[in-house]
Amino acid sequence: MNTLRNKVQLIGNLGNDPEIITLDSGKKLAKFSLATNESYKDANGEKQTKTEWHNLVAWNKTAELIENYVKKGQEIAIEGKLTSRSYDDKEGIKKYITEVVVNELLLLGKATA
Repeated sequence: MNTLRNKVQLIGNLGNDPEIITLDSGKKLAKFSLATNESYKDANGEKQTKTEWHNLVAWNKTAELIENYVKKGQEIAIEGKLTSRSYDDKEGIKKYITEVVVNELLLLGKATA
């Protein structure tokens, strides 16, 4: 069991064009959402599709690839790790966010939107 680690693999479509941020240090950050779909049959035997939305971030070279080649609706495969963080909103209320930090990216299809 020593080989288990924090690893996420997803295949899905981008919900929007990625948001690209260049920090003062020159590092790039890409923020985007990915939709994954799961199909199943309900109690009546009818096909249903459930969509899950995932928050993703990528840094540096991976962010540059995303900036140059990835657009809304495009199908991609990613591998990364699950992270959680918190911040205080404008009203001072603590908010929590879980996101996938992408370290590998594979372009699978053209943008559909």
